[in-house]
Amino acid sequence: MIRNFLFSTFFFSGLILILILFIPSFILPQKFSLFGGKLIGYWSKICLQVFLSTKITIKGKENVVSKNKFFIASSHQSMFETFFLQTIFNSPVFILKKELLLIPLFGWYLKKIGSITIKRNKVTKDNSDFFKDISKTINNTDRPLIIFPQATRVLPSERPSFKKGAFRIYDEFKIYCQPVAINSGYVWPKIGRKRVNKEIIISILEPILPGLSKDEFTLKLEKKIYAELDRLN
Repeated sequence: MIRNFLFSTFFFSGLILILILFIPSFILPQKFSLFGGKLIGYWSKICLQVFLSTKITIKGKENVVSKNKFFIASSHQSMFETFFLQTIFNSPVFILKKELLLIPLFGWYLKKIGSITIKRNKVTKDNSDFFKDISKTINNTDRPLIIFPQATRVLPSERPSFKKGAFRIYDEFKIYCQPVAINSGYVWPKIGRKRVNKEIIISILEPILPGLSKDEFTLKLEKKIYAELDRLN
């Protein structure tokens, strides 16, 4: 209980401090805000290691796509991957719920780093611009997109069907998909107490090449990620 309290106190205090210190970055070139994002990722790692004695292991770095455009499709069990994946990949562009931009400071940061928003299951002007924003990112930067196809944080035991957003990106832009499986929910769950002396494993899986049909892609992506999560349990 005490270690949970110390973790939450130090992590969120540090998060707020970093956001405040990087307020000037909102009017500076984007690279300054991106650096702030990496700091938050490293800060989450430090707090997990110091207060919860968490071991963090990265597997499959050799699978990272290096010579082609790609997007990341990651499992989502915790706040951890939202922060830490920024330290592994080249400042990924997040695809997320528009409501997150309304969070003071944090939402401003998400907007500054070029996050792309969408309202699920709604037809809006923002959603009609969705592919235009993605196209700009793919054509004008080397930053990969990142999407959580489960759409929200889930419990480690849950296996919901993936939403269609990942396939829409895969099909529209004919780019590689980089699946990532993370068992972070066993340490930092979306509800309940955090656990000590555990291991978080980030498993970067072999990419899925362009050219599959919707059913083939979705089935392959789900099988890859869920089979790996089953191994990590």
